[in-house]
Order: sequence, then C-alpha cells, then structure tokens
Amino acid sequence: MELSWFTRLFNRGQRAALENTQAKADKGDAEAQFCLGFQFASGDAATADYTKAAHWYLKAANQNHALAQFNLGLMFADGQGMDQDDAKSVMWMRMAAQQGDAGAQHHLGMRCRRASFEGLAKNALESNIEAYKWFRLAAAQGYRASDGARDEIAINLTLAQVVEGNHRADTCIPASPVPVPAPV
Repeated sequence: MELSWFTRLFNRGQRAALENTQAKADKGDAEAQFCLGFQFASGDAATADYTKAAHWYLKAANQNHALAQFNLGLMFADGQGMDQDDAKSVMWMRMAAQQGDAGAQHHLGMRCRRASFEGLAKNALESNIEAYKWFRLAAAQGYRASDGARDEIAINLTLAQVVEGNHRADTCIPASPVPVPAPV
C-alpha cells in the first residue's frame, strides 16, 4: 500500500525535526539533549532505549536541566539503562528539587515519608520534617496530592516542627522558576 502525500510529508517533517534536535544536542544544547533523552525513554517496552535515554539525560543534567536531572534520578532508582543506585537517584532528584522541579520535590517527599517508617524515632522525626518541606514546596506549585501528603504529616508534628519544616522550605525556594520545556 502506498503512503499518501500527507503521510510522506508529515514523516519527512518528523525526520527533519529529529535531525535538527540531534544536531543541537551534539553541539551541547541542554534542551535538545533532554528532548533526545525523552524520545529514547518514551517508547514502549519494545522500542524504548533506556541506555541512550540515560546518556542524553546525563548530558542535559550536567548542564543543570532540572527535568533531565529528575528523569535521570528516576532511572537510577529503577535501574533503567544503568545499574540501580539509590544514592545517585537521590543526588539527581535533590538537584532537580532544589531548582524547583515539583515532581522531584514530591518524589523526595515520598522517599522521606517512607524513610520515616523505618529506623529510630529520632530519624523518623527528621524524615517527616524533610517530607513536610518537600511536599510543601511541591504543593505550592499545585503538584497533585502534595497538599494532602503535607497536611497528613503536619497532623503528627508539633507546632515547632511545622515551623521548622516551613523554615526549611522557605530557605530552599529557588530564585527563579524552572522553565517548562517546549515540546519537540
């Protein structure tokens, strides 16, 4: 079956856009590197190439691209395209969260909340204050379920502990908002 002229034209446009993105990424453009990483990671189970995605995310993440840092953190957490490594996962997510990425902030809040259920009571309290901080920051950006998670933790904190969590959040807020990447 022969493809319609519209389909051929559309496919040519996609191919040209991908080649343009590749050229920009090769020249060090962090947004293009992120876009390539996203394209490689976004395929279904049969077409995704997590090794290539990690390669491009790392290049963009090293240039402080917050969403690439967050996605790289997720990939380290799951061992996608690399060995699973919790320390590197947290490192990249923390970098993204400190730049204001709400998804990274929420994810760190979840990690801290889970950590509060393990170990000593003193460590649990510290984990809950940190979780409160990250959820508060994510909730301020409207990230789904962060406000409820923050409130759930606050119920079990003293006023002084909530004040401490608020202080931590206030000193963590980035100077400028994280730009939302344009679609490819």
